[in-house]
Amino acid sequence: MVSVVVVVNIGDLQIDLEDSGFKCHWVLRVNRRLCADSCARLLLEWGMPFTIPDLLSPTLALVQQAGIEVMRVYATDFEVSRKADRSPVTQADLLAEAIITSGLKELTPDIPIIGEEATSDGAQAVASDWFWLIDPVDGTREFLDRNGEFTVNVALVHRGKPVLGVVGAPAISETFFGVVSPQQTGAWQLDALGRHQAIACSPPPAEGVRVLCSRNHGDTEALDRFLAPYQVASRQAAGSSLKLCRIAQGAADIYPRFGPTMAWDTAAAHAVLSGAGGRVCDIQHADLQYNPLSLKNPHFVALGLTQLKP
Repeated sequence: MVSVVVVVNIGDLQIDLEDSGFKCHWVLRVNRRLCADSCARLLLEWGMPFTIPDLLSPTLALVQQAGIEVMRVYATDFEVSRKADRSPVTQADLLAEAIITSGLKELTPDIPIIGEEATSDGAQAVASDWFWLIDPVDGTREFLDRNGEFTVNVALVHRGKPVLGVVGAPAISETFFGVVSPQQTGAWQLDALGRHQAIACSPPPAEGVRVLCSRNHGDTEALDRFLAPYQVASRQAAGSSLKLCRIAQGAADIYPRFGPTMAWDTAAAHAVLSGAGGRVCDIQHADLQYNPLSLKNPHFVALGLTQLKP
């Protein structure tokens, strides 16, 4: 495949992915006058054959556009409603999911889409080898607390494995994306100015593993038992799927999660971490899989280059 320039323009944001090692078949330009779903329609009209890396640029554009709307709500005195399970939801969740869902339907009309808010409203998933997962605002508690540690997550799953993921953190101007495919495997990070770099997991420092844990959820006693065999250098709380992205950056080593999560909470960052050389597994050390008909995750461990202990 020939490496070409891939440029995404959203307002003043320009992303040039050529020298980060990303490869694509064409140049894609998106600006504020072209919404993300219109951009996807143009790609379809060109009739280009899609590979997984080909889908990354339009998915990135959708996450960026959704992030703009999320931040518009974030800047207001927004109202908080409660879903049937009593979990909070805001207009930011609804707007972001609508933008991403519309764009994905145009981009890949034959691939089912599973969104957190649509599922809460009663949408039923269907069995499929391929499906999209959307979490329009992961880390709702962080959103409500206004600490900035919330994300917009989109993942493409094939036969249980996340093969593409985009994680946007609009409040802190960071975006992570990764692909795991026969054409290309890798992970990258973008900042607000479009500066980008490839990211990769790093070995734990000599003083021990750097542990991440949930800021608002989880079982502290189970976490302590799990970590007992490890030499622990530090333990830090963080919110949302950013924890997996920090491991992908090489800024942390392991994140054990003993508590309820859903597939849309983890799949996008799972793809980023896999592209960076890490993995996500259950407590039996089997790779975490995603099933459209069973969306609850088991307890899991996300890790970089740390060796799991029995």
